[in-house]
Amino acid sequence: MKRTMINRMMGAAFLFLLVFSQAYAQTDPLPSWNDGPAKKAIVEFVKTTTEKGSAKFVASEARIATFDQDGTTWVEQPMYTQVIYCLERVPAVVKAKPDLAKVEPFKTVLSGNREAMAKFTMPDLEMILAATLTGMSVDEFSAEAKKWLEAARDSRWKRPYTELTYLPMQEVLKYLRANGYKTYIVTGGGQDFVRVYSERVYGIPPEQVVGSAGGTSYRYAKDGKPFLTKEPKLLLNNNNAGKPEGIHLMIGRRPYAAFGNSTGDKQMLEYTQAGDGARLAMLVLHDDAKREYAYGPAQGLPNTKVGTFTQALYDEAKKKSWTVISMKNDWKSIFSFDK
Repeated sequence: MKRTMINRMMGAAFLFLLVFSQAYAQTDPLPSWNDGPAKKAIVEFVKTTTEKGSAKFVASEARIATFDQDGTTWVEQPMYTQVIYCLERVPAVVKAKPDLAKVEPFKTVLSGNREAMAKFTMPDLEMILAATLTGMSVDEFSAEAKKWLEAARDSRWKRPYTELTYLPMQEVLKYLRANGYKTYIVTGGGQDFVRVYSERVYGIPPEQVVGSAGGTSYRYAKDGKPFLTKEPKLLLNNNNAGKPEGIHLMIGRRPYAAFGNSTGDKQMLEYTQAGDGARLAMLVLHDDAKREYAYGPAQGLPNTKVGTFTQALYDEAKKKSWTVISMKNDWKSIFSFDK
């Protein structure tokens, strides 16, 4: 009798804990985040800026949050996805223009020598980007990029690149939008490239993508139908100081929250924090070599030269009360497929 009662009590306690945990999971807006300063900063920021009566309440029309992409919302190692796309487009470009086969850096790309490609200079990459991202209509480019993204697979996880988005950051995007914030991708990557998949992958429409932008020219097809052609002319280098410049040009409002992961995001966070009222500035530190990658060189991490997060940036973040997100310590899961 006594044992039966104990068993019933234990069963009731287990049921209570199960129901409580399920209820908590349903109400927790950031279930893939471990409890800690980073998660607390996000939740408190949203509460402070959206509760009526709060001294730091932000009007709905002013609720703007900006997110870098590479290394902030999806994987950027061992090379930026768009650069990989451009390298894999070289054979098609050379087929159309055979003379390029004998010209560097196209000759090296065709050889498949990854060590040599890793040593490409910025002018080398600019030549490749110009050849693979321009000289076609905007619609043709979008169709080619979409086709590649559907077929291409990351070398490590063997999954589409669009599946390699960070689940915790996807939760932040949804959480902010659920509280009246407009979320923008503000990236150093190509604006047209990101716009191909941003709505499907992030829930961010193409008009809310601010990226490096090239020129276009207005033309007519033989049937008289107008179209835009992509030209090898850089209009906006949306990196470093270019990010706040691009935000002003394309959005017209200073963000209340900004998320980045590298020195290229420094000015965007500075610009965000310089505004009045509550501001949220966060940097993702890649310190989890087991589940993703570890690189810095901040905090003694390896310097991969892709997505550089210097010790100087880390020290500045601490000095200015920017929140540094540790992938290893702050995220329960990194991808939706490893939950």
